[in-house]
Amino acid sequence: MRGCERRAGPGARGRADGGFVTAETAVVLPVLVVFAMALVWGLLVVAAQIQCVDAARTGARAAARQDPADAVVRVAREAAPHGARVTVTREADRVRVVVVAAPPMLHGLPFEVREEAVASVEQAVGPTGDGAGGPAVDPPAEPAAEPTPGPEPDRTADTPVGEETGAGP
Repeated sequence: MRGCERRAGPGARGRADGGFVTAETAVVLPVLVVFAMALVWGLLVVAAQIQCVDAARTGARAAARQDPADAVVRVAREAAPHGARVTVTREADRVRVVVVAAPPMLHGLPFEVREEAVASVEQAVGPTGDGAGGPAVDPPAEPAAEPTPGPEPDRTADTPVGEETGAGP
């Protein structure tokens, strides 16, 4: 059709594509903003995971020192992200501390940030000599078992294994 063509005059050289750049920017800019927000959210999730690791380890150390359960939970919650759940379990000679937190900002997502720490229970040691109740110190190594007094009974082929000579009742 005649008259539909755009005629470029001597000064209209750059104006022919001016509208396309605006449209492309309008499409790309929101994508870049969403991408930047996703990166920031990912960093916040990683930071929350690190906080959960620190909280679980701190709680496990406190529980291994045989601190009271409420003190262990309090110490772990101080290091955990806001609103985290802390669980302390004692199993024979081990303690297990689990810290679970919701992901930051987007609480509707179907996953949680979770970390678990396990530690061996330390032997209880009394307060230090100054009465200040300082840090627990490892007890000295246990001495080797002392031999039974007297000579070892002589076991010969003549003596049955159930009967020992020279031993009292």
